[in-house]
Amino acid sequence: MNRIKLALWLLLLVVTAAWLAADTLLPQPLTYFAFRTVFVQYSGVIAMAMMSAAMILATRPLWLEGHLDGLDKMYRLHKWLGIGALIVSTLPWWFAQGTKWMVGWGWLSRPERRQGGSEQVLPVIEQWFRSQRGLAESMGEWAFYAAAAMIVLALVKAVPYRWFRKTHNWLAIAYLVLAWHSLILIKYEYWIQPIAWLMAVLVVAGSASAVLVLLGRVGRRRRHPGQIEELTHYPGINVVEARIAMDARWPGHAPGQFAFVTSKPGEGAHPYTIASAWSADNPEITFVVKALGDWTRQLKDWLKVGMQVQVEGPYGRFDFSDPTPQQIWVGAGIGVTPFIARMKHLAQQGGEHNVDFFHITTEVDQAAIDKLSADAAAAGIRLHIRVSPRDGRLTPELIRSTVPGWQQASIWFCGPTPFGQAIRADFVQQGLPAQRVHQELFEMR
Repeated sequence: MNRIKLALWLLLLVVTAAWLAADTLLPQPLTYFAFRTVFVQYSGVIAMAMMSAAMILATRPLWLEGHLDGLDKMYRLHKWLGIGALIVSTLPWWFAQGTKWMVGWGWLSRPERRQGGSEQVLPVIEQWFRSQRGLAESMGEWAFYAAAAMIVLALVKAVPYRWFRKTHNWLAIAYLVLAWHSLILIKYEYWIQPIAWLMAVLVVAGSASAVLVLLGRVGRRRRHPGQIEELTHYPGINVVEARIAMDARWPGHAPGQFAFVTSKPGEGAHPYTIASAWSADNPEITFVVKALGDWTRQLKDWLKVGMQVQVEGPYGRFDFSDPTPQQIWVGAGIGVTPFIARMKHLAQQGGEHNVDFFHITTEVDQAAIDKLSADAAAAGIRLHIRVSPRDGRLTPELIRSTVPGWQQASIWFCGPTPFGQAIRADFVQQGLPAQRVHQELFEMR
C-alpha cells in the first residue's frame, strides 16, 4: 500500500513542479479571470496526467508489478487515479462553464479586449493550434461527461461485471478525445518548457495504451489455453473448485499469484487466485471460486468437465517471501485460496514450518474443512479454524495470545479489506513493523 501511495504522490509532485517551472498560480495582477486562466491550465494538466497513468496501468504492464508490489496494488492505484482525475477534471469544467453562467447571471463582467494596434502575426503552427480550440473545447466537454458517467458506473458494484468490463473499455475512447483536447488547449508557450514534454510523453504512452485496450490486446501474450479436468462443488460454503490442465506454454506460478480466466467469451475474463502449487511434471492449476457475484453464482451450472478455457497470467506479488523466522496467515472466507496454494507448495518441500494459519468462515462445509486440514497437516503448519457464528470474531488480541513470539513474525492477510486494515493498524500500534504486514487487495473494480 505504501508503494502505491508513494507512486501517486510522486506523480502529482513531479507534474506540479514541472508546471510551476513554467507558470504560476499567483498571476499579477491577481484577478478572477487571470487566476482562472492559470488554474484551468494547472488542473487540466494534473487531471490528464492522472488519466494517462491510469490508462497505462490498465494494460497490466509486468515491468511495474515489482515496483508497485503486484497487480492487485496496481489496480488499486488505477482506481485512485480514476477517481482523482474525475474530481480534479471537474475544476477546469467548472471554471469554463461556471464562468459563462456567472457572466450570464450578471455576477461577473468579462475584461474588455484590447482595441487598436497592429495585428500580431503568429507562427503557422500556433495559428493551427488556435484554430482547433473551439472544436477541442466542444469535444472535450462531451468526452468529460461520458468519462464521468463511466467512472461512476464502474464504482457501482451492483452493475454486473460483464457490463462494467465493456463500459470501462469504452473509457479508452473518451481518453483519446481528452488527450487531443489537452494537447490543443495547453498553453502554446509551455511547449518550450519541461511540462509540455512531460505531458507529451504521458499522453503518447496513455494513447498507445488506450489503443491496446480497444483492440483487446491487453495481456494477449500471457494467455494460454486450458481444459477443465475436474469439478468439485462444496454446497455448504457455495464454492466451486476447478482443476485445469494447462498447455506446455504456461510458465508456471508461485503460491499466492492469480490469473484471469475466460470460460465464456461474452462474459470476459475474471480474476481468481490460484489455489494449487506448480509442478512442471504435472502442469495443472486449481481455482477455488465462491459464488459472490452475478457470474460466479452461475459457475456451478456453466462449467463442465472437458470445457476449454483461457487463462491469462500469472500475476501478483503476494508470494510469502520475507526473512522472518515465523509467519502468521489470516485467510477470511474465500481469502483462504492463496494459503491453500502455499500449503501445497510447502508439502512438496516437506518438513515442519513455523506458520500459524487462521482461517475464518461464517459457513461450514465439512468436506472443505477436512481437505483444508489435510493440506495443513501435509505442509506441517498449525491450522486454527474459527467459525464466526460459533466461535466469535477473530481479534488481533486473540492472534497474539495464540502465537508466542509474534513480535518476530510477519503477517499475511487475504480477505475483506476493512478487516485486513484493522489487523494491520492494531499490530503496527503494538510495535510490529509495518513492512511485515502484507495484505492482498483483491478488488479489481
